[in-house]
Amino acid sequence: MRCEYNDGLNVDYSGYLHISKRNDINVFMDEDFIPANIKHDLNAASQSNNCGNIRKIAEAVTDTVGSRACLADMDSKTCANF
Repeated sequence: MRCEYNDGLNVDYSGYLHISKRNDINVFMDEDFIPANIKHDLNAASQSNNCGNIRKIAEAVTDTVGSRACLADMDSKTCANF
């Protein structure tokens, strides 16, 4: 599910989670690194197509990990360009 907001925030959740906002926020979490409670909330919001809840979850994630983070398997090289 992809949600785009008027303030430039973008959230993409399709197994992995990517939260971005211009140059201010860039957070990537590989599927295996998303905590179970967050994954549960993301799945519920996706199933109901609720971008309002997705935004709240994204804010909770960035409050926890910060505005710049990449959580992925080191072998995947996903974080190489972060």
